[in-house]
Order: sequence, then C-alpha cells, then structure tokens
Amino acid sequence: MKMKRYLLTSALPYANGFLHLGHCAGAYLPADIFARFLRLSGEKTLYVCGSDEHGVAITIAAEKENVSPQEIIDKYHYSNKNAFEKLGMSFDIYSRTSIPAHHEIAREFFGDFLKKGFLLEKEKEQFYDEKANMFLPDRYVEGICPNCQSENARGDQCDNCGAYYSQTELKNPISLVSQQTPTLKKTTHWFLQFDKFQEFLDDYIESNSNTWKDNVLQQTRSWLKAGLTERAITRDLDWGVHLDGIDGVDDKKVKGKALYVWFDAVLGYISATKEFFRDIDENEWKNWWQNEDTSYIAFIGKDNIVFHTLIFPAMLHGRKDKDNPYVLPENVPAHEFLNLEGQKFSKSRNWSIDLKDFVEDFPDGAYIDALRYTLSTNFPETKDADFTWKDYQARNNNELAAILGNYVNRVLTFLNKNFDGEIPNFEGKDSLIESWEKGSDELNENERILNQELTTNIKKADDNFRKFRFRDAIANIMNVARASNKYFNDEEPWKSLKTDKNQTAKTMFVCCQLIDTLATIISPVIPYTTEYLQELLGKEVNTGEPNENLEYPENLWSNAYKFELKAGLKIEKPKILFGRIEDEFVDSQIAKLGDKKTQNETSNKGKFKNMESTNNEDGIITFEEFMGVKLKTATVIEAENIKKSDKLLKLQVDLGDEKRQIVAGIAKHYSPEQIIGKTVIVVANLKPAKLMGQKSEGMLLAANSKDGSLTIISPMSEVENGTEVR
Repeated sequence: MKMKRYLLTSALPYANGFLHLGHCAGAYLPADIFARFLRLSGEKTLYVCGSDEHGVAITIAAEKENVSPQEIIDKYHYSNKNAFEKLGMSFDIYSRTSIPAHHEIAREFFGDFLKKGFLLEKEKEQFYDEKANMFLPDRYVEGICPNCQSENARGDQCDNCGAYYSQTELKNPISLVSQQTPTLKKTTHWFLQFDKFQEFLDDYIESNSNTWKDNVLQQTRSWLKAGLTERAITRDLDWGVHLDGIDGVDDKKVKGKALYVWFDAVLGYISATKEFFRDIDENEWKNWWQNEDTSYIAFIGKDNIVFHTLIFPAMLHGRKDKDNPYVLPENVPAHEFLNLEGQKFSKSRNWSIDLKDFVEDFPDGAYIDALRYTLSTNFPETKDADFTWKDYQARNNNELAAILGNYVNRVLTFLNKNFDGEIPNFEGKDSLIESWEKGSDELNENERILNQELTTNIKKADDNFRKFRFRDAIANIMNVARASNKYFNDEEPWKSLKTDKNQTAKTMFVCCQLIDTLATIISPVIPYTTEYLQELLGKEVNTGEPNENLEYPENLWSNAYKFELKAGLKIEKPKILFGRIEDEFVDSQIAKLGDKKTQNETSNKGKFKNMESTNNEDGIITFEEFMGVKLKTATVIEAENIKKSDKLLKLQVDLGDEKRQIVAGIAKHYSPEQIIGKTVIVVANLKPAKLMGQKSEGMLLAANSKDGSLTIISPMSEVENGTEVR
C-alpha cells in the first residue's frame, strides 16, 4: 500500500521587517505544531517555508534604510530565520525566493502560461514620474481614495475603507519618489486571464466545502461570486524575477520589468522543495508536488486566503499536463488576526512584540514554551483573538506550572525521597501492564478512570489536530495532565507507604509512566520542556523534529498511553519546569508598549476615565477608549452577603483561566442563592478596589430600569468562561 505524504507550507513572510507574535499565531506556529504531531504519529511529512524577497515592499524598505535590496533581504531573512529557530519551529527547510532555482521555476511557469494562451499582453496607462524617470508601482504613489475620499491612500488599496482600485483612479496622485504629480504614460504588461479558471475553481472550492473552515469558504466564494477578472502578472520594477530570454517575449518590452510578487511568491513552496532535495535526488520533489498520494496543507493568515484558495490552485492547474499533474491544496486552514492587549499590532505606534525581541530577551526554553502554549491555546481559529501579558502569566502559572509542572515535581520528588529515584518493581506488574493496554475491568477504580481519560483524550486530540482545532486538541492534552494529578491524589501514596508498600510502588510505577505519556503528547506545543523530560527519563528524544529521510515509522502518538519505562530506571529529581511569573514582570512588559511621546495616554488604556472631566464634558468617548475596557463572561461560583451592608454581595467568579472576588451592589435585587451559577459579564481590567473592607477585582454589568430595579446582563446562549464581550 502506498504511504500518504503530508506536504505542509506556511505563507512566505516578507523579508522587509521583523516578524511579530501576530504572524506567529497566524501561519507558522499552528503549522509547526501540526508538523510535529504528524511526525510523532508516524506520518511522512515535509514542512517548507522561506522568505518572500521580491516586490515593491522590499525596494521601499531599502530606500528607507538607504541600502540595497539585497542588503535588506539578507538582514531580515537571517534575522527571522534565527528567531524562528529559537521559537522551536521545525521547518525541514527555510528557503528564500532570491535563489536561482526559484527564478528558474517562476520563469518556467510564465513561459508555460504564455504558450498555453493563459497570458494576455496589453498596453495600459500607468503613472510615470518624469523627474525620477520611472514608472510608479502601486506603492510608490499615493492620493485620495476614489471610494471614501481618505487621504494618503495607496495606489492599489485604501487602508481606511479596504477598497481595491487601479492606481489611475486615485485623486490628486503624488509620487513618493519625487513628491511630484505623476503623468500618465503607456507601458506594456502581461495579464493572467484569471476568468478562464472560473469554472474549475468553482468546482474545486465546492468539492472542499465540507472540510474547509467557514471563514475560508466565505471569503473565497465572495470572489467567485463577483466573477474573476484578468490580473496583471508583471510590474515595472528592477528588483524581482526578470523575463528576458523567454520564448515568445520581446526582450525590449520586458526590459525594466519583473514578475508581480503575488505570482512568483507562492511558487517559492515548490522551489524550496526542489532545493531541499537538490543534493539527495533532484527528481524527488515531484513525488511531493506531482503525486496523488500527497496531502498538501497550506497554512496562512486570513489576508492570504484567496492567494491560496484561488490564485495558486489556478496556477497549479494551469501548469498541469499529463507529465506533471500538480497537487492542489487539500486544506487551507487560515487563521484570523491576533491583536495585542486589545489593539491591532502596529510597528509605527510601538504596539508590537517582535519575535526576535522576545526570544532574545527570554532565551530560556520555559519562557519560549510558555509563549508557544499561550499563543496556541488562544489561536484566532474562527475569529480575531487577543494576546495579553496577563494571559501569558495566567497560562504559565495556572496551567503549565500548576498542572503539568506541579505533577512532574510531586511525582519525582516523592520517588526520590522514598524509592531513591528508581521506578519501583512490584508484585503484579505484568498483569497490570496487560490489563492497562486492554483497558480491562481488572484495573482498580482509579486506574480504570485514568485509563479511560488517557485513551479518550489522546484519540480526541488526534481527531482535533487533524481537523485543525488546535485549541481543543491542547485542551484534551491538558485533560490528561489533570487526570494524572487526580490519580496521584486519589491513590494517596503518602498514606499507602505506611501500610502497603507494594501498592505504593504500583502507584509510582503508573505515575512515572504518565510523565512519559505527557512528554510525548504535549511535545508539539512545548518542545523545549518535553525534550528535557525525555532526557530525564533516559528516552531517545523525539519531539516531532524533522529528520533527513522524512520517515517516521513508529506511531508514538497513538502508543503514548502504553507503559514504556522499565522498573529500576533511576530518575533524577527534576528542576522546576515553569517558574512563577509575577505581576511586576507583566507590568514591565506592558510598559514597553505604545508611543513614548504619548505614554501617559497609552498607560490609561483599559481604565475607566472620568466622564465628567473638563476634557470630556459631554461624556463621549472614542472607539479606542471603549476598546480599552475588557469585558468578559464569568460564572458566579460563590456568593454571600457582606455584614453591615444591605446593598453588597461578595461574589467569587470563574473567568476560565482565573477566579476573582467581586463586590457587587445587587443585594437588594438578588439573593446569594439566585446569583450562584449565573453567567455574568464583568469588567475584567478594572483597577482593584476595597468596598466595606472587601477586595473587589472587577465589576458586574447590570441594566438599571426606570423603577430602580437591577437586572444582571447575561448571554442569551451558553458561552465559555473568559469569552471576550465586544
């Protein structure tokens, strides 16, 4: 039987700037976790990526820094590549589109499309800078948007309203090169007749309608519904893939022109694959791109959806013939955008966390794993999500440290104290192992519960990973850690040690096996920590890293519940896996954000302002001020009256990742019994205060009727605790 191959790609990042955490959560970290999971599952896997190094964005960056485009791409390619490596990204190859092999394949696609009649040569008017003596690519001209009248609109798209248009539609255009008004001048370009692929793409998209995500289908279908039109494939630009010397092209007409970057960038996946196999077998790349046994998954952010659901499939289909039938993306699991502390990432406003800065400031593997875990448990899978330093702190302290790290430390500390660090042997070991693998009734109650939790959650995580539900898969994995803690607590080895040492030995044998299980199944998410654990257990390290032959014959994932550690193995007392992150750390990181010229204004984000101040007499607030207020859902788990107050109730609420105490003035309208169990909406970033001597860490939302009665605001349908309310 032929073995299925998994070909994974992540959108090639532009080599004109440093990557930030939003990029990581969009196209890169989810692909890395999936690649590691597949390798651990014994799947043949190739994960390719690289830098996108052509286009106007590169030349603009070069001009700003007063260096050559080559210096720009070298600077950012190597910086981003190094940052990726420190994040623990497991690319099989991280290539770049400036290599000769990429230029070659891009030119081949152009020449093939020209022969097949997919390209149309057209003369068109374009803005020309007489002073600079050059045609102006879209990003070299700005003006007033023809749609919303916004100023400083780019030559191809308005950042204010999102409208697309031709640069010649701009009002009051200005050249960014000379600051002069450009003239119109005729130039020749080649256009991909995209409309010729409409029927094929309609069928292709609908054939995947049952497995692709709704956000991907909706955006793609909107393009198809509007009708596909021809798209320019060349630009007047020196930097890029040149077209001279191609059969059927007049070299005079293509002088000073290059392929439009949208066309050549996606071909970087193929050229990277060819580069990977260059010194192994120069034809092996075809087994990945031209073989029906390949399952190709394209990981991207939502801004790249149509390039991977329509344009690249059209290009692959157009290049296809009987000798080279290219595979199409089987799935395009695009993520939405990740925000930072309630606002969009913005380099200009210093509202960003660059990946290179994080890995340089916090090179310890525990900090990096905590970042990977925090991002992955909050991936913007179906809607925009938010990274906050408080969440990073909570995920580290309340989950990685308190659940996973605490379990490992408790078990191995007990083992070293009472069994000299050796996994104990015990009477009935062989029977236990056999019963465990069968899940038989011969297990005791705690063992049966544990066995079911492990096998069920490992299978669920497998299913969720394969459906690109990363957050659910990680929740399944953490359920295994919780079940392991529960088993240790329920078995109470500190008690049985005094009465039945064989039972204690049995408990510790099982508990050590659970560490091994966890070190396998959570390794796609936190590879640095699990590498340490596997070394501690004397295991051959396997966190889903790539190897040269791409073969992974053993399914470590499905077998992770089995007992692999031998009795007699000595395990040293571990270091603390995840140290506690204090509030001071969070405060210091938040203080780094924002324009330093307006630091006072930035520091007030997330706080209520005095609506009756002289600066805001009408009580009107800006959108940014409103977005500073963090509203989240919570469940009231405890409630009691406060002595000497007939108005206040003291509530304990569960926000999902933390529990808080809130004092609410609702005692005249709700009894403690009435409010317990209710889902409420709270202001989650209100400065703590004391009311009647009681600390209050938030505020409930309630509607105040004309008759003076209060009604708690509650969601109409069931939602998870900690869900952000917008």
